[in-house]
Amino acid sequence: MIEDPDLFDVFLEIQHGLPRQGPGCDESTLRALSLCGELPAGVRVLDIGCGPGMQTVALARALDGTVTAVDLLPAYLRELERRATRDEVAFRIAALVADMRALPFAAESFDLLWCEGAAYIAGFETALAAWRSLLRPGGRLAVTELVWLRPHPPAPLVGFWNAEYPAVRDVETRLEALRAAGYDPLGHFTLPDTAWWEHYYAPLAAKLPALRARYAGDRSARALLDTTEREIELRRRFPDWYGYEFFVARRAGEATPRSRRGAEPTRPAGERSGADRSIRGHGH
Repeated sequence: MIEDPDLFDVFLEIQHGLPRQGPGCDESTLRALSLCGELPAGVRVLDIGCGPGMQTVALARALDGTVTAVDLLPAYLRELERRATRDEVAFRIAALVADMRALPFAAESFDLLWCEGAAYIAGFETALAAWRSLLRPGGRLAVTELVWLRPHPPAPLVGFWNAEYPAVRDVETRLEALRAAGYDPLGHFTLPDTAWWEHYYAPLAAKLPALRARYAGDRSARALLDTTEREIELRRRFPDWYGYEFFVARRAGEATPRSRRGAEPTRPAGERSGADRSIRGHGH
């Protein structure tokens, strides 16, 4: 994580306005949802590290239930608000500023936990262990994680990811981590290469020339832009060696949760029920 506040502001400017904050697409979101199997009526979903909420809106459209979406950055939640209002699903979504490493919800609050491209922030194994208690008996987890797809990846890839995310592992290692944390894997698949480009790398690459001109005199900002450009170039060169894997699992050893109807978005433990934290009620 970037600890320098000025450099973090540059990072946010690089990411600002992108449709997504990492690889993904609606088709993959819905494919993962299909792997979850039967979900209860009035399903309660927690979207962790939701970013600007493309997948949040896709889930709200697809499900007869409610989605609580959390992110640490209010700007992303404001973008989610705009999307949800545009797609007429705001009534199904509650947005909350919260840290995924200290989620403010009671145990067994949700039927489905969702996290696309963000579990690395807490650490994959740490996130699996910490979030499991939030699931009701038989609840589902859907999470994407960067993985090696082939053994012995090329040196440029190893060097880059050892510096940027040294916790990259292969698919089987991540499946073993799911089982060790108390989940039964239900299925997994690799995101298509197009999911890296259409809503993430292509619009990101288009922003870089203007940002380079703006930060021409800032050595630290230029280094961050260099890293971003290097990441994109490595994806062009080596798309078959690594990818984002979508894992879907069930909280192990327990029955399917009972159906509920008319559910409202789940709120932090101790918070009064009401519309004050729903997207409709935000004053953004």
